[in-house]
Amino acid sequence: MMAAGVISLLLAACTSAISHKTTSEQKDRRYTVDISMRDGVRLHTVILLPKEVSGGANHLPILLTRTIYGADDITGQMDDRSETSPFDGWGKRLVGGPYIRVLQDARGQNRSGGEFVVTGPLAHTADNHTSTDESTDAFDTIDWLIHHVAETDGQVGLIGTSYDGFTTLMGLIDAHPAVKVAVAVNPMVDGWRGDDWFHNGAFRQLLIPQIGADGKHADISLPTTVSEQARAFLQEGSAGAFGHHHGIDDVVFWREILAHPAYDSYWQARALDRVLAAHPPHVPLMLVHGLWDQEDLYGALAVWKALRPQGRRADTTFLTIGPWRHAQALEDGTAVGALRWGQDTAAWWREDVLTPFLAHYLKRTPMTVAPVTVFQSGSGQWLGLPDWPPATTTRPLYLLPEHRLGFTAGPGQTHTLEYRSDPAHPVPFMPDAGGVVSDETWLAADQRFVTGRNDVLTFSSDMLTHPLTVQGSPIAHLGASTSGTDADWVVKLIDAYPADSRPGSGVSGALMPVAMDIFRGRYRKSLEHPEPLRSDVLQSYRIVLPEVSHTFQPGHRIVVQIQSSWFPLYDRNPQRFVRNIFLAHPADYRVAHQRIAVGGPLESHVDLPVVSDGRAPSLYP
Repeated sequence: MMAAGVISLLLAACTSAISHKTTSEQKDRRYTVDISMRDGVRLHTVILLPKEVSGGANHLPILLTRTIYGADDITGQMDDRSETSPFDGWGKRLVGGPYIRVLQDARGQNRSGGEFVVTGPLAHTADNHTSTDESTDAFDTIDWLIHHVAETDGQVGLIGTSYDGFTTLMGLIDAHPAVKVAVAVNPMVDGWRGDDWFHNGAFRQLLIPQIGADGKHADISLPTTVSEQARAFLQEGSAGAFGHHHGIDDVVFWREILAHPAYDSYWQARALDRVLAAHPPHVPLMLVHGLWDQEDLYGALAVWKALRPQGRRADTTFLTIGPWRHAQALEDGTAVGALRWGQDTAAWWREDVLTPFLAHYLKRTPMTVAPVTVFQSGSGQWLGLPDWPPATTTRPLYLLPEHRLGFTAGPGQTHTLEYRSDPAHPVPFMPDAGGVVSDETWLAADQRFVTGRNDVLTFSSDMLTHPLTVQGSPIAHLGASTSGTDADWVVKLIDAYPADSRPGSGVSGALMPVAMDIFRGRYRKSLEHPEPLRSDVLQSYRIVLPEVSHTFQPGHRIVVQIQSSWFPLYDRNPQRFVRNIFLAHPADYRVAHQRIAVGGPLESHVDLPVVSDGRAPSLYP
């Protein structure tokens, strides 16, 4: 039976359109309403009331998710009997509950009105309250909810994953006073630096089908194997030519990408870590990062770093770093790829960290959650830390002649190792044995599939005799040259497992990635103003790898791989400088000879942030 308070409130809302539900939907206590924003645009909203508010005897906080993934699709599985949906029991398994769960289609998405702008910039200002953005839409939605949902106690939490993590963070800018807490899981923050669309200037062309999926164009279907995908992209040439062939030239966001290949004002205005630093939120916030997040590896930690100078650490800003791929914190967390943890890490985090965190700020219950909760892969343990990264010592790991790695510098005289990079035969990003590409676990794929190639340099350390724990950002310092005038540099930090390590586990003898990323050489001096490289001249590159929390165990080796393509995940660098790689012609793609310094003044090395005693002191038992 529908709660009387909600009936009267919804019918009284002249600015909203109510969707009348079937008897079964009423039994499931699911209601929809279209809420008007300050400019008159209506946003489709689903309200889910748990049985605990039946009869109006109890008032509960609201947990709001503003989504691009379809509020109706997500909540269509929600009832108090479901055991399969991540949101089953109206969010009880996910976040402890009970809460009033509200999901809303973002502007221009699914059943909401208005125009959708991908990670749109902040539009409203202190002097302009009429312009709309995701911040004002969150404010207007919350204002309506606390005045029209009789069952709420007037407190609101924001929670969202991926793009919905972006809308969650936007909701903290000039936040509504009713917002008491927020959780952003794997949020999209900066689409050029390292989330989704680009990584340090290299374009993730496998996302083109998503860019074209706006309902107005034919679906772009990619083949299912790496080799078939590679052939499809090689046939078209540049990523721009691929998009043109598939008819997405009139997609607004695609045109914006083509027009802004560098880190110019377009991308900087959308860099949410910068925006939040300029508009620091006053709401307790938990940021959630996945060590093997194949989509948004940059955002959560970028926001953490942006807010740290604001003095928002121990009391109002929290961080979780888990051993997960994208969005895995909400699913089963026993493994990522072949890496198995011996526990459901995601379930532990939801029960022991997320649930008490939300309850503390929305229900005033006690909490013992540490400011930083981090999983240490390699040793398989959770740590509670007062800050991130912990105190570490920088230990340079040198690339040496004869493809060795060591903590002692190489010869004082310049030596180089060379490889041949051919755009017609790029290095694949995943092994291809004829099977279907995993778009979820490629970042944790065994890297043995590229060893032995003449376009990949592999360096290996001696076998470790003591544990080596690394926490923070490894920084690769390459001394490198190319015979061309542009080049990509892919750097991989890898844990080499011994051949007899856990036989049958999938990691015996494996080269398991710890941190990998790509850097487009033209941005060596400036991310905003690319320049051609000087042919055959060794130059220094500083490449910040994704942050890690990992212990290299005794009996293992450390491996570093260097290559100049990662295909077809990222678009190919022509290796000849052109103004816009999206517009490169077939004749622009040329073979280049790359050299890496393994001695001398520009000696290549990776600075490892090492925990001196092997383990940071933990606030958790």
